[in-house]
Amino acid sequence: MKNNDTVFRCSGCGISRRKFLTGCAACVGTAGLLARPTSLIAANKDRMRIRVVYSLHAAKQPGPDWPNVGFDFAPVMARINAALAGECPEFEFVSSMAKGPEEAKKILEEGKSSGIDGYIVYQMNCWNRVVQTLAASGKPVLYVDFQYGGSGGFLVYTAGFLRSKTANVGFVASSNMEDVIAAVKCFNVVGPGASASDFAAATTRARTKRTPGMGSMRCKADKLRTVSSDECVERMKESKILAARDQKSGPAGETMGIPTENVSFAEVNAAWENADKDMAKAVARRWKADATEVVGVSDETLETSAAMYLGMKAVLGKHQANAIAINCLGGFYGGHIHAYPCLGFHQLNNEGLVGACECDIRSTATMLMIGALTNGRPSFISDPVIDTAKRQIIYAHCVAPNKMFGPDGPANPFAILTHSEDRQGASVRSILPLGYMTTTLEIRQPQKQILMHLGKAVENDPDDRACRTKLAAEPVGDIEKLFGMWDQWGWHRVTCYGDIKKPVYALADAIGWKVIEEA
Repeated sequence: MKNNDTVFRCSGCGISRRKFLTGCAACVGTAGLLARPTSLIAANKDRMRIRVVYSLHAAKQPGPDWPNVGFDFAPVMARINAALAGECPEFEFVSSMAKGPEEAKKILEEGKSSGIDGYIVYQMNCWNRVVQTLAASGKPVLYVDFQYGGSGGFLVYTAGFLRSKTANVGFVASSNMEDVIAAVKCFNVVGPGASASDFAAATTRARTKRTPGMGSMRCKADKLRTVSSDECVERMKESKILAARDQKSGPAGETMGIPTENVSFAEVNAAWENADKDMAKAVARRWKADATEVVGVSDETLETSAAMYLGMKAVLGKHQANAIAINCLGGFYGGHIHAYPCLGFHQLNNEGLVGACECDIRSTATMLMIGALTNGRPSFISDPVIDTAKRQIIYAHCVAPNKMFGPDGPANPFAILTHSEDRQGASVRSILPLGYMTTTLEIRQPQKQILMHLGKAVENDPDDRACRTKLAAEPVGDIEKLFGMWDQWGWHRVTCYGDIKKPVYALADAIGWKVIEEA
């Protein structure tokens, strides 16, 4: 690993730590060091030696994943390196990259002979398993989320560390580089009479001290009407989910009393091919006219997306179902379907039906439960991100309705862009209403559990990285507690507008389930 390492120091620069990812001309040149071999220099025994490990596929992202295909990590890593060196001169930093466990093991072995005292692991892509190997060293490890890049793995892996009480790992989930610096300073506690667990405890104190307190939860008036638990149960029984995950078809059990049926990619694709071309053009024209902007998406792509919407609607009608969930990326990349369903899902959800991403049946059932309970309000699946700097949880996905108060409610603005991870097809950035209370849920069938938290919608984040729609909410309750469930429940959550906490508890009581509040 020696030839892949970079030692970095900085005599100081005027970098804005809150906005350090936007660039620093004095330090961006450091990016070149990450791309060429640099020998380790002798460690300064008067200073702790910290290895910064970037967990990612490659310096330039080769395929679709968060943040997006082609993303250039080198300038980002260079700016992080410069900020650490400039703000923490009491430490010596050595920089490396690792794709997974094998490279992490080599880094760990090399560290035994090169005087490494601790590790900073940046999760740059979501699922690269690097931090686990370094955490097993017993040395102090600071685990940092590169937001809208590694956030899924960061949340899942951090929850695992918390559940297993891995005492030597501290973590940072913040858009503010000053919060990272404050946590790095905690390496100072590791010395005579201190331990790696003292370091992790110090990072917790630094993080909670710097996290803002909960703001006003006073929200805009919302004329939400819910139904009784009995009526909700009946509506769910009358629902039906179609699951298109491969070429199989036939009955597929039930979730929360909602029957599920498998439909093949071939059936969905045939419905797309047979969609009326004139109708598809009319739908595409309407979408284009209604959108605030269309960026990087051709009229032809809009028309193929509209044909997919019409095809999905035809399949729903044929099977007398009101929800469809598609393994969209698997189907598209495998050549089984030939248009992204994102805009179609957007339209179905606006109409009181359910279109759900990634063939996530659990989340699809959650969406149907929400719609049944709230007289038809839509919801949307998201890949959440937590930002302690703003005390926010951000619900990010490339699909969202723009009629969050129901088919007959007001419409909010939306833009049409490519699907973010691969910059292909067409998807939606919905600029969702602010100032309202939202409820976020997820169900687990075997355990008969409903996970829930509430949050006030406060911001739409326009960041180009990761998924297009990014609704930020300030959670009601303890944001620290929000870090604890991702390893057990997975990354997806389902969000709707309105405070439905009491109706959800009533429904759970009626069907013998348990509600778990994750904040």
